[in-house]
This record gives sequence, structure tokens and C-alpha cells, in this order.
Amino acid sequence: MTTLTGKVALVTGGARGIGAGIALRLAQDGADVALTYRQSADQAATVVRRVEALGRRALAIQADSADPAAVQEAVDRTAAELGRLDILVNNAGVFLVGAVDQLGTDELERTLAVNVRAPYVAARAAARHLGDGGRIISIGSNVGERAVFPGLSLYSMSKTALAGLTRGLARELGPRGITVNLVNPGPTDTDTNPADGPNAAAIAGFTALGRYARPADIAATVAHLATPDAAYVTGAVVNVDGGFTS
Repeated sequence: MTTLTGKVALVTGGARGIGAGIALRLAQDGADVALTYRQSADQAATVVRRVEALGRRALAIQADSADPAAVQEAVDRTAAELGRLDILVNNAGVFLVGAVDQLGTDELERTLAVNVRAPYVAARAAARHLGDGGRIISIGSNVGERAVFPGLSLYSMSKTALAGLTRGLARELGPRGITVNLVNPGPTDTDTNPADGPNAAAIAGFTALGRYARPADIAATVAHLATPDAAYVTGAVVNVDGGFTS
């Protein structure tokens, strides 16, 4: 598939898990891809090699999404080194769980910095580079709509905020031909939430399909939203959760 030939994408947190799956799918569809990582340098290098093996350009940028200046620089560097920016995927996130009376201010501030402020800063920076047909796609979570276990208040709050950001940006950037959408994954088989983990059976049981997603399942929806075929989809919240929220 070459539906994204000539496009440049930036995937934050693209070194592993869902982010890596998205980076590779966008490259398979023709895009050159930049990705950010905080500590996973070896994994980022692996994704870069796989993107390049597909004949696309790739760029790995070390950036802590809790640092607004680093987020801004990653966006600007992508546009400068790869020549343009067409697609921003806000994927980087932190998953800090615990009872509301046990999580402290440090956990609160890091969660909001990475899960809420960073997507806003990245979108603000990207808006200066995106042209007609530009795409901003954020990765939320199924627990933004349905928190089935205790201890998810902080994380759920941070992911729910992305729905408001998505709708507001869709209105603001729509006149420029830029679409903004939110994808909410359900339980997905990654190294931080493996499908064979100790609580996986219970978690999978909350879905209608009774199983975890693969990163490629989430990436397929993101890739569609990035194409011209999705030009009339904006301000949308798309649940890719196996029926978790049904």
C-alpha cells in the first residue's frame, strides 16, 4: 500500500508497543516516519531499521514527553530533517495507577504532563507545519470511557481530557483542512500489558471479543485516519477496544 507516499509522520513514544506498531504501519503505507523515545534507545533503533528496510526514511529522537521544550523540539526537528510534517500521532503516555489517597503530587504532575500537556504542546507545534490534509491523531484509552477496576482515577482522567482536546482542535483547525481524531485502544498485547499476564484473562473478559488486541489492530485504524479516505472524519472518538465499552 502506498496511500501515504510522500507524507511525513511523527509518532511520539514510537519505540515499542502500540507506538511501534503505528510507526511501522505508516511506513508500510508509504510515509517517512520520525519517532520519539525516552529511554528505549535500542528499541527505537530497531524500529528505525525496520522502517528503513521498507524503503522509507526514519528518524529517532530522544525526548521526554514531560518536558514541553523537548516535545516542541521533536516536532520542529521532524519537519526540518524530513522536510515537512503531515501526520502527528500523540501516542506517548504513562500509566500510573493506585488509590486516590495513595498517589502523590509527583504522580499527578507526571501523568498530566505526559498524557495531557504533551499532546497539546505537540499539536500546537505541529499546527505551524501542517498544511491542508494534515492529520493529528491522539491515542487515548478504553478506561477513559469505562474504568472497570479501582485505582484508575488518575489515568482515566488524563485520557478523558484528550476527547476535549480532540473536539476543540477539530473545530479550530478544520478550516485549514486539518483533521483531528482520537483512537481509544482496548486491552492490547504489549510488553507492559501482555496478553498472558496475571490479570489478562479477567481484562479480556470485559471485551465482547474475549481477547486482547495486537498493536497492528490499533495501527490499522490510525493508518486509515491518516489517509485521504478519512478526510471527512474529524473530532471523532474511535473505540478500537473489542467491544470493551459496548
